[in-house]
Amino acid sequence: MDVNHGQESSEWFQAQSHIYKHIFNFANSMCLKCAVQLGIPDIIHNHEQPITLPELVSSLQFPPTKTTFVHRLMRLLVHSGFFAITKVHSNQGEEEEEEGYVLTTSSRLLLKDGLTSLSPFVQAMVNPALVTPWQFLGDWFRGNQLTAFETAHGVGIWEYADQNPEFNNIMNEAMASDSRMMNFVVKDCKEILGGLGSLVDVGGGTGLIAKIILETFPHIKCTVFDLPRVVANLPESENLSFVGGDMFQSIPSADAILFKCVLHNWNDEDCVKILKRCREAIPSKDDGGKVVIIDMVINGEKDEHDITKTKLVFDILMMVLVTGRERNEKEWEKLFLEAGFCHYKITPIFGLRSSIEVYP
Repeated sequence: MDVNHGQESSEWFQAQSHIYKHIFNFANSMCLKCAVQLGIPDIIHNHEQPITLPELVSSLQFPPTKTTFVHRLMRLLVHSGFFAITKVHSNQGEEEEEEGYVLTTSSRLLLKDGLTSLSPFVQAMVNPALVTPWQFLGDWFRGNQLTAFETAHGVGIWEYADQNPEFNNIMNEAMASDSRMMNFVVKDCKEILGGLGSLVDVGGGTGLIAKIILETFPHIKCTVFDLPRVVANLPESENLSFVGGDMFQSIPSADAILFKCVLHNWNDEDCVKILKRCREAIPSKDDGGKVVIIDMVINGEKDEHDITKTKLVFDILMMVLVTGRERNEKEWEKLFLEAGFCHYKITPIFGLRSSIEVYP
């Protein structure tokens, strides 16, 4: 056999495997959604010990004929790192062992009653309303609509949410589940938040982030600023208030303005407009004024390959659903300078996201 020909054939088949892997990547997300819908992470957790395949099928209340199919679903999810397999003693005798499924760190984040459950995020991101626009991406490139979401549904995502309360609720639950991840790091934010007397959380919804911050920094006077219909009639407390308005027009004054995963929804021109409103609302740097942005910073040189891949996928997600984008440091810096800010500091403490402190 020709060695070079053999190498060439191997490369072609590797390329085929690479293509097939990406064609069928959607199967991973759909199987993950299926596991969440079926409550498999919670079943394993509530079992309080490794659960065998027959026990899992029984807990799912499936007929025994589904056993092989459940095994195949779990085999992929184990390979993907959502569950793990360990040995357990068989009921038939201590010397006999069976395999049992256990949770991994990733599946612990999917427990529905967990403090930081990402189950709502999983189910929202593969909701048909969000999956369908990907089928129209090529049509969008050839057309004139602002987003592929608009190409697919005839309206933008914000208008669609207004017209579909159930979808709006699903998205709100997803964003809330993502925000609860702040519980893991808020105690590490003393340098970022500890010295503030007042804070405005722009786009803060029902105040989840503000409440998490107040648990660790109860001295801060927090104002949640969002659309009037979002904050209407929400209960306030001594250091938590809600104000309705339009961030493109004006933002309430405070020592600091907070944006968590807000600016990536908007194009550069809109971001500069928003940041200029922030510049008007905060004091000078010497008096403690700043903007705190929690968002992604693309850094292909320093980040691990999988981290960069996830950030790049999120960037395309922003292109498909809204007019925004994920940005690298230079792209963030350009926005800050155009909006009249002088300095910034990036602290990568939020996993995929970083804290960006921006100073006048």
